[in-house]
Amino acid sequence: MEKAAIFWSGGKDSAFALYKTLKGEPSGFPFEVCYLVTTINEEFKRISMHGVREELLDAQSNSIGIPLKKMFVPDHCTNEDYEQQLLLTFEKLKTEGIRTIIYGDIFLEDLKIYRENLLSKAGLKGYFPLWKGDTSQLIHSFLAEGFQTIICCVKSDLLDKEQSGSIIDKQFIESLPATIDPCGENGEFHTFCFDGPIFKNRIAFEIGETVFKPYSFKTSADLLRDGFWFTDLFIE
Repeated sequence: MEKAAIFWSGGKDSAFALYKTLKGEPSGFPFEVCYLVTTINEEFKRISMHGVREELLDAQSNSIGIPLKKMFVPDHCTNEDYEQQLLLTFEKLKTEGIRTIIYGDIFLEDLKIYRENLLSKAGLKGYFPLWKGDTSQLIHSFLAEGFQTIICCVKSDLLDKEQSGSIIDKQFIESLPATIDPCGENGEFHTFCFDGPIFKNRIAFEIGETVFKPYSFKTSADLLRDGFWFTDLFIE
C-alpha cells in the first residue's frame, strides 16, 4: 500500500478527504495514511487560519489514531518563509517513504496549481479526493456519514458574529445566502471537526468567547478593514 500524508486543518474538508481516502475513494485503492500534517502558529500555538488550539488538534490525532507532523510558522509568516518550512517538511516525509500528499481542496484551481508546483519541487505528488465535487452534495454527504463540525471562524464581511460557533447542520446550510459556498470553499468560514466515522471517540470541548481579528488592505480610495470572527474552543 502506498504511503501518504494528509494536510490536516482540523476542519470538515480535511476530515472528509481522509475518510474518502481510507475508503479508497475515488481512486479505487486506499493509501496508508502515515501522518496528519498541520501548520501551527508558533507564537499562539493554534492552527493557522482556523485559530484552533493545539491541544484540540492533539485530541483529534489521538482519536483518529494517526500521528501528527506539526509545521510551526511565525505569527507574521511571509510566503517565502512558509514555502521554506513546507519544503523542509516534505523532505522529512520523503525520508519515511511518503510519496503522496492528500489535500481537501474542492474547486480552487489556482490553489491546486500552487500546491502541485511545490510538490513537484519536492518530488512528490498530490491527491485530491474531493476535487470538483458539488459542494452542496459534499456537505450533505459529510453530515449523512455521521460527521459533526463546528464553525470556528467566519469572514466578517460575509457572515455575522453569531454564526461563528454554530454547529453545521441541515438548517444552518439552508440558512446560508446564495453567495456563500456551502463548504466555505472561498474562505467564508472555517471549521473544527469533532466527531464522525474516522474518530474512535468524540472530541469533548467547550465554547469560549468570540472575538474579532482585523486585517487591513488598501484600495485606490481608502484603507479598508475587514477580518474574521474567531470563536475560541477549549478542550474539556
